[in-house]
Amino acid sequence: MSPKQSAELGRFTDVAFLILLSLANGPKHGYVIIEDIKAFSGVQFEPGTLYGALLRLENKGWIEALEAQERRHPYRITPTGQEAFSHQFNTLEQLVNVGKQRLALN
Repeated sequence: MSPKQSAELGRFTDVAFLILLSLANGPKHGYVIIEDIKAFSGVQFEPGTLYGALLRLENKGWIEALEAQERRHPYRITPTGQEAFSHQFNTLEQLVNVGKQRLALN
């Protein structure tokens, strides 16, 4: 991933990162994404926030909509989305490691 693409990720402690994390273990529709994110992070999103982020992620090619099941519209992460998520995850992991080292010095 180029530095420019990485910069386009934005502040990845936001909705986009949490959505990609939720979809990393399989397709989900909006309500399940909201509940999953709430369960693992304690963050509760409003549907408008979620669906705006889903649209942005879909426009970037990081997720794709699957065929609707009844009234539910599931999404899944794409290979490009997995790459973006993995890159950002590794960056965050580095930051956590540096933070742990620096806290241990205090």
